[in-house]
Amino acid sequence: MKNKKRCGWVGSDPIYIKYHDKEWGVPVYKDKKLFEFLILEGAQAGLSWLTILKRREGYRKAFANFDVQKVAKFNKRKIESLLKDPGIIRNRLKVNAAVSNAKAFLEIQKEFGSFSKYQWQFVGGKPIKNKIKSVKDIPVTSKESDAFSKDLKKRGFKFVGSTIMYAHMQAVGMVNDHEETCFRRLC
Repeated sequence: MKNKKRCGWVGSDPIYIKYHDKEWGVPVYKDKKLFEFLILEGAQAGLSWLTILKRREGYRKAFANFDVQKVAKFNKRKIESLLKDPGIIRNRLKVNAAVSNAKAFLEIQKEFGSFSKYQWQFVGGKPIKNKIKSVKDIPVTSKESDAFSKDLKKRGFKFVGSTIMYAHMQAVGMVNDHEETCFRRLC
């Protein structure tokens, strides 16, 4: 794997390499994994993605292994304990948003049958493949992320701006932004 050509943003950090090689841009259809990425992307706002990836296990433990049913039931006492947990980003707004987003996530599941079905409608059910020559060509938003963000906000979600949702779309394979020379582009 060392000699493989990767996207320019990856660098040499083993965590980034593993994430890029195994996850980034791979289509995700399971609601549990989509919920995980919503929590992680919301936590990332204003921080580096590497910071979040390094705390991913902490998030897994703190947020009931990303069980949306359990997270939706977190009460004030549980939220206060999370704000003392060094394994996550201890930002009150982000922690509160994760809990309220879990409740809104459940409402979408009721309405659409799954969050996946709801989410993938914003790209017509299949990944968008952008032509990316270098990291500077990677967009930070799109008309699809704008629409996705707007609809989530209308449904009460927090920390779901268009830039955050575009990053989410990249992470879960709704958008393939691997550089044209990257070995993952061809997968």
